[in-house]
Amino acid sequence: MIVLPAIDIKDGQCVRLFKGDYSTASKVAENPYDVAESFVKAGATWMHMVDLDGAKSGKLINSELIIDVAKSTDLKVEVGGGIRNMDTIEYYLENGIDRVILGSAAVKNQQFVIDAVNNFDDKIVVGIDAKNGIVCAEGWTDKSELNYIDLAKQMEHIGVKTIIFTDIDQDGTLAGPNLVQLDKLVHNVDCDIIASGGVSNLKDIINLHELNVYGAITGKAIYSGDLDLALAVQAAGKVGEA
Repeated sequence: MIVLPAIDIKDGQCVRLFKGDYSTASKVAENPYDVAESFVKAGATWMHMVDLDGAKSGKLINSELIIDVAKSTDLKVEVGGGIRNMDTIEYYLENGIDRVILGSAAVKNQQFVIDAVNNFDDKIVVGIDAKNGIVCAEGWTDKSELNYIDLAKQMEHIGVKTIIFTDIDQDGTLAGPNLVQLDKLVHNVDCDIIASGGVSNLKDIINLHELNVYGAITGKAIYSGDLDLALAVQAAGKVGEA
């Protein structure tokens, strides 16, 4: 299992949200470059980055900063937020990003996801963000009528290899991931599942491994000091790093 430390960018700053509420954005670090370097020192191999402004607006707002931070390290990087067309996917991939995350597009424009998977295969990741099991889009501000399992099955049918699942009610709470929903997801699709939201301690890492998830994203916990990233990476490696 892999651990993916996260950098979320809003207004050019490293921030964290509470339960996906943009009004709760709080700055967690002075410099995203130093944060990325700290991930390297902790032994991480992947980094998860999100353009929060882009996710909400559907446009690339912080993309130049994200690419520059990504190029400053040897980490593999996946990026989400505001990716709504093929040109944006190509822009990120041509600038060294390893995987791009489609979120709102999976809900609102599945033909785009189909075309993206056909063109870029496993470099396309779909992010499914849910509140009470119902998928939300546009930076979590727009609630759909889709159940997260149903959407995951649709994505698997399209050919998506990796899904990031976020329980919005757990995100930024340090309350632990939603193991019940994750377990159901793992047993309903064959995609690699990355858990996001609420990961706060080593016990969460172990619990996620026991569910046979592919990866775990952690953000607030490493900034608050509740989770030692180096220990989390070691623990994940001992239980089988991908």
